[in-house]
Amino acid sequence: MRVLVFAIYLVYGCFADKQIPKDFILGAGTSAFQIEGGWNEDGKGESIWDTYLHNQNAKENGDVACDSYHFWKEDVENAKALSLDYYRISIAWSRILPNGTINNINQKGIDYYLNIIKALKNAGVEPMITIYHWDMPEYIFKLGGLLNPEFVNYFEDYARLLYQLYGPYVKYWITINEPSLICTNGYEYGIVAPGLKLIGDGIYQCSYILLKSHARAYRIYDKEFKSKYNGQVGIVINFDWAEPTSNHELDIAAQERHIQFNLGWWANPIYLGNWPELMIARIANRSKLEGFQRSRLPEFTQEEIDYINGTHDFFGLNTYSVNQVTYVPDRPIAQPSYLLDQSVNQLKNDSFYYPDGVRTCLNYIYNRYKPQGILITENGKQTQNELNDDERISTIRDYLSRAIDAKEQDKVNVIGYLIWSLMDNFEWGSYEKKFGIIHVDFNNLNRTRTWKKSAFWYQNVISTRILDV
Repeated sequence: MRVLVFAIYLVYGCFADKQIPKDFILGAGTSAFQIEGGWNEDGKGESIWDTYLHNQNAKENGDVACDSYHFWKEDVENAKALSLDYYRISIAWSRILPNGTINNINQKGIDYYLNIIKALKNAGVEPMITIYHWDMPEYIFKLGGLLNPEFVNYFEDYARLLYQLYGPYVKYWITINEPSLICTNGYEYGIVAPGLKLIGDGIYQCSYILLKSHARAYRIYDKEFKSKYNGQVGIVINFDWAEPTSNHELDIAAQERHIQFNLGWWANPIYLGNWPELMIARIANRSKLEGFQRSRLPEFTQEEIDYINGTHDFFGLNTYSVNQVTYVPDRPIAQPSYLLDQSVNQLKNDSFYYPDGVRTCLNYIYNRYKPQGILITENGKQTQNELNDDERISTIRDYLSRAIDAKEQDKVNVIGYLIWSLMDNFEWGSYEKKFGIIHVDFNNLNRTRTWKKSAFWYQNVISTRILDV
């Protein structure tokens, strides 16, 4: 392995010129539904993703995925060989609690994750745990899911159980992954599980419940477990920075709406208290014109504002690109929708490649929300190339470089950077989207893993702590 690392260094390291701080985390991530398979094995209950895909008779599903339920030891070995500081995984709620409720605990599910966590620790890799990465138990959904206020209590029971089981081993906990995609795609557009199209309404009910659930999970750890284990707890917000297409005041105003309706939607209640004023005002105004007696955006009580505010030990950020936004006039009052509430035209132009925007984004978050630190929990690149993925290397290098610049030059406390993802997996509907630095042969029953060029490159970055730019 030492010869291999040296050879890779000769290929990539000759232009190395950026030192990575020793305390800067370098890792990779995956999620349970996307890699595990074993969808109904050993007492696991059904999740909304199992139901959603099976009901659609989807061509591809997560029934087997990477089959990490059986090949998890190989995944741990790869994490070790890469010298990852952290490997981010999620817990499948219905593998631990088949119905999602605390009265039915599945010991085989508990043991599965405990074995992985202990193996990672023994390999010198720290486990980072996501409590909820989209795979709600089907039974909880039938009880109302994220439209039922009782979800907060179900989530509390689940989170407390995980803290009790795995607290001694885990330094970083993520309560919820990418809440805005849960609500927009699952409760507004209906394009992912649970597939609801509650246009202009369900999306905000969903966010109201998710924020209270996050706060409950944070408060439980802070009150009952922090003094024992001293772990860090936070939520992961997905946000891609966007530049205005011009310096015109209308385009700049559109950028501000983009920021507040995507980043502020989640960060404001947690870091500042309450929804962004811009969201409150716009949604209330449009709701009134649409004939509603009250705003479609639920109003927090002062007690709820105080309870949610301050529920963070770090700022988790998933970010993949930098886009552009431009002004569009407010549309006439018609069917309520999140897009009409926001009234922004977001442009995804392949010719617009601006990684410096990530540095701008990190500075914005740090200056506005003043978190203790920012952890980039996902960043990566989808490519079609199987093993020679130079495009992925180039993109990751650019984004990681800007994150280090923000830390070293701008004095933004960027804690670290995690690649998405450790391996190719089920990208919420398709195996064609390849984000992994390790190739998985989904046509092979053994789901053979093969390192891509990017894996060797990342291994070298971690071992030398030098980024070639």
